[in-house]
Amino acid sequence: MKASDLISLIPEIETYKRYGKVKRVVGLMIESLGPESSIGDVCWIHLNGKKQTRKIQAEVVGFKDENVILMPYSDIQEIAPGSLVETTSKPLEVKVGPTLKGKVIDSLGNPMDGSSLPKGMKSVPTEQSPPNPLKRPPISEEIEVGVRAIDSLLTVGKGQRIGIFAGSGVGKSTLLGMIARNTKADINVIALIGERGREVREFIERDLGPEGLAKSVVIAATSDQPALMRIKGAFTATAIAEYFRDKGLNVMFMMDSVTRVAMAQREVGLAVGEPPATKGYTPSVFAILPKLLERTGTNEKGTITGFYTVLVDGDDMNEPIADTVRGILDGHFVLDRNLANKGQFPAINVLKSISRLMNHLATDTHKNAAEKVREYLSTYMNSEDLINIGAYKRGASKEIDEAIERYPEIISFLKQKTNEKITMEESIEAIINLAE
Repeated sequence: MKASDLISLIPEIETYKRYGKVKRVVGLMIESLGPESSIGDVCWIHLNGKKQTRKIQAEVVGFKDENVILMPYSDIQEIAPGSLVETTSKPLEVKVGPTLKGKVIDSLGNPMDGSSLPKGMKSVPTEQSPPNPLKRPPISEEIEVGVRAIDSLLTVGKGQRIGIFAGSGVGKSTLLGMIARNTKADINVIALIGERGREVREFIERDLGPEGLAKSVVIAATSDQPALMRIKGAFTATAIAEYFRDKGLNVMFMMDSVTRVAMAQREVGLAVGEPPATKGYTPSVFAILPKLLERTGTNEKGTITGFYTVLVDGDDMNEPIADTVRGILDGHFVLDRNLANKGQFPAINVLKSISRLMNHLATDTHKNAAEKVREYLSTYMNSEDLINIGAYKRGASKEIDEAIERYPEIISFLKQKTNEKITMEESIEAIINLAE
């Protein structure tokens, strides 16, 4: 950097620090008198413990009268009345770079194995604006995810955003692990938000495996962490994916789950005094979702293909978060508990699922074959009760007879072992043969 450039930066340097002091703490909300700051600014709260002085990070989330409302990124046990609050006057930033590949980090960008980050990384803000709609290139190219049911019947394009809707224990994490291992994307960015602590390592070692981790960056914010850390985990992961997209890469972005991000935002909203609106969710929840989900997709440099899992309460696909997310994304895959109970994995109900871009991406031969297989499956499912109780007699309907004959082949086609690798060409060829 030239001397003239350094001189020009002098007016921007803060020559003094701004402080406030803690006034009261209610639950996870910290109220302080000062410092002068803006919404989203990161502050340091200085703690005077018995052994040593240390400080914790918090973020400005609101104001009440003349007081600043803060939410912490960590535990708040040692905060006392009068503790100093120092503002950094800037929002949260994380360090990113190509050397992050293969690492597991927390919501603040720190490696979870205790190691230090490599040098030469770039700081980026976690909250950024979505790309300009007019600068988003149309999605015109398929992306291989390595799951036969998806590549053949629910084809996904580079830069498309998909929701995976399911109740608990139906195989969302296992499906994400399969996609991460088998996809042809350049890099995976995986956000595990609100997961049980036990599940993080299990997902990395069992579902993702060494092969998947080698081309992935994992961001983990477990359920025991403060609400703000869970929200920041989603924004940090998105910022990292955006960094790799701007390098011209095709990024596979996965978040498990959007529902837990919404629940964390509800906690923050209620703490700062927002009224509960739809089923207890505050208005800020429905404002934050499009802001987060619209950041992925295409821009003029690269693509982010997004898979977002949505945990639906009681398998209700029309609950508020599921309904909102479904309206924002470019398609939805429904994992059906009844199919999982029958031993079908992945338990994707292809009749209730849709990829909104498949008609623009697939060839006519491929589309016709997929429609034919859907017809067979739909015909069988509509008559399943009659068939099972023996009320249907063969010959009564040519369509039902064909569906009964093809049904075992279709189910066999939709099933796939978690360690089974299938290319997109093989999937398309198989469905064309199946339809014929």
